[in-house]
Amino acid sequence: MLINLVPEFLAILQAANRKAAFEQYLSAHRAVLSAYWHNYVLDLDSQQAEAVIDHALQADRRDLLDLLESTDIEGIVEDAIAQATDLLQVDRPSDVYLMVGMGAANAGELVVNGRGVAFICLEHFTGRANPETYGMGLPPELIPLWVAHELAHCVRYTSPTSQSELRRLIAEQGGNYDYWVTGSRATLRELLVNEGLAVHAAERASPGLDAATYFGYPRRQYRRLRELDAFLRRIVEPELEGRGIGLRLRYLSGGMSPTARLVGGRVLPERSGYYLGHRMAEALVQQRGIAAALRAAPEEFQAAEDLARGIQTA
Repeated sequence: MLINLVPEFLAILQAANRKAAFEQYLSAHRAVLSAYWHNYVLDLDSQQAEAVIDHALQADRRDLLDLLESTDIEGIVEDAIAQATDLLQVDRPSDVYLMVGMGAANAGELVVNGRGVAFICLEHFTGRANPETYGMGLPPELIPLWVAHELAHCVRYTSPTSQSELRRLIAEQGGNYDYWVTGSRATLRELLVNEGLAVHAAERASPGLDAATYFGYPRRQYRRLRELDAFLRRIVEPELEGRGIGLRLRYLSGGMSPTARLVGGRVLPERSGYYLGHRMAEALVQQRGIAAALRAAPEEFQAAEDLARGIQTA
């Protein structure tokens, strides 16, 4: 189901007291918005939160207003949800939130009280980079790609037939996704294939784009990762059954220092885990299809790779 919070946010900007209006908006959608902040921005109770909010409420939004005037964003998202629901065989209710974020992730996933949530932060999809909102300037035509990516996560986290570690960990947290808890307790193998599967889902939902686009990489970085393919596959192997937030940050988070990404004498490109996870999931997706692969246990991906190698060398 699409839940569009953008009109409510824009109404805040017209209020006489923007701060009070924002607090009312936050209270009305507390469960989802507090989860968004905790997982993708910073804790709402922290001292820095007020400064982030003030900046967001004062930022120039002309690019967003122009987008909304010229483009049927709700229609794009509704069509993307329908397509992804069919492609991924979504079997648990999930919501897609269209919202104005705090300039953090352009899109993301949550589970709130057992219900999957995908969110799209529209400030990043205006087609014009905006330093005041930290908007990335992505074209709105890429929104369906990210809807499929995030709904793929929701399937892996909530489907009754999912055998993923992440589904179990989220259930242990009372049906709520926590980036830091799952990042500490899931194996690196599970974390990598989780992101790789979402990239495969995006490729199938929005075919024909440049390969780097599905990963959120610059083209140069994607070429570099392909050049490093054999090295990356070899260097990650001893760490795949490891657990710890440091592993998640090293392979899957942007903004990490070169020192934090130093492995085997080389500095890994940022977010190299998306490429690795895509490669690790490739064989099983080809053998079973994306919907079945999304629900597979992490060890099944290695078995599928082993089978594919056997077929190739027979």
